[in-house]
Amino acid sequence: MSTTLAAGVSLDFSPAQQLTVIALCALSAFISHMALAVFNDGVRPFLLDFVQGRSTRSATTAVSFGLSAGFIFGLGAPMALSTGVLNPWLLFLPTDILGLLAPKKWLAPILGGAWGAVVVFGLNGANNVAHDLPVDFLTAMQQMSTPILFLFTLFPVLAITKQFGRKWGGIAGFLEFALVVMTMKLWPNMFAGALAMAVGVLMLIGLAVAKDLRQRKADRAEGIVEPVPDGDDPMASLFSASATRLRTYLPLFMVLGAGVCVLAQMHIFGGGEATSFLIAKGQYAEAAQVDFYRVFGFIPLIATTALASGAYGIAGFTLVYPIGYLMPNPYLAALAGAAVFALEVLALSSIGKVLGKLPSVRDSSEHLRGAITDTLQLAILFGSLMAANAMGGGLGILVVGGLYLLNEAMGRPIVRMAAAPAAVIVGGILLNVLYWLDLFTPIKS
Repeated sequence: MSTTLAAGVSLDFSPAQQLTVIALCALSAFISHMALAVFNDGVRPFLLDFVQGRSTRSATTAVSFGLSAGFIFGLGAPMALSTGVLNPWLLFLPTDILGLLAPKKWLAPILGGAWGAVVVFGLNGANNVAHDLPVDFLTAMQQMSTPILFLFTLFPVLAITKQFGRKWGGIAGFLEFALVVMTMKLWPNMFAGALAMAVGVLMLIGLAVAKDLRQRKADRAEGIVEPVPDGDDPMASLFSASATRLRTYLPLFMVLGAGVCVLAQMHIFGGGEATSFLIAKGQYAEAAQVDFYRVFGFIPLIATTALASGAYGIAGFTLVYPIGYLMPNPYLAALAGAAVFALEVLALSSIGKVLGKLPSVRDSSEHLRGAITDTLQLAILFGSLMAANAMGGGLGILVVGGLYLLNEAMGRPIVRMAAAPAAVIVGGILLNVLYWLDLFTPIKS
């Protein structure tokens, strides 16, 4: 399986694609303004204070900007420019901020739509300018695809090791390695990690469910009875009120789900780092698999924060991503997206109750998210250094690696995941300046 992209990826969108992006950005900003949903999981818990009047709009906007800016400029923009595929950090984190920032309800969709227009009309110009530079750092950034795709395959192994120990981790690691080798040998056109990830995630879920069932059986044998929730329990009341609030706006969420699913169906959008490269190469089934496995790491987080804050996720449980990739046309994608969001919102309370009875499954989602972050941090750093080498050899590695280390030493003003791609862009600009000063000769590809 080739993991390289064609040089000079395109960000030239059709009118229908442009309108979809602009409309979806306008809608997501409007929903953010109403504190009904945001994309950034870290912002969602702060919305309860805002909804209940204990925090101001400006203070909540400042929190959203602080938690999102690094991902927008350090990860979202570089990934879009290097793959030619849009991503949620570039589209939905800015609309979180713009929606919360808008003082009036009517202004929020205007600001969101304006950001969508900047993306669809401005990115291609920036892309063309960057590719015409003597040091083409965007083409060099495509070097990130191989480490991201292959190292990401290991996230179930890390999660199993952290939750169930070295023995099970070793078994999972050997099994995944064997499946990757087998896939590369027998099905060379298939993403090598697809089967391995499927088996790894199923193994993790199976171990977690088995542990919970054994614990419940042991509790029954010892006569331990599950506590009956108190009708005056403040958390139960809060969860119920939040679920009721979200169900009140069900038609709006259905429109949002339809829009996100249609955007995914157009194949100009990828829900994650690995997915963006797979979409760029036309491997939509593999992209759907990757994003489907990620869902298991985020359902408990999104469900519990939604029930605690009364604000949902802009992409819901992200199930609309893989469904959208596989839909044959935008009309079916819109129907499927609306139906999925309706089911998710209506099932929130039930999901919260089920998760309360499966502590090991909840723990598995925590370990999955942590493992996804660990694998991607290493993969993005390694891929960024490969890009640095491609565009500037040792000097490129010195600049990009030095900027990354400086960010670490300064206490990470840019979040770790986004620091390395941001360093590649800054390093690429610096190498072009050195070329114009006749102090650097670009490496011939």
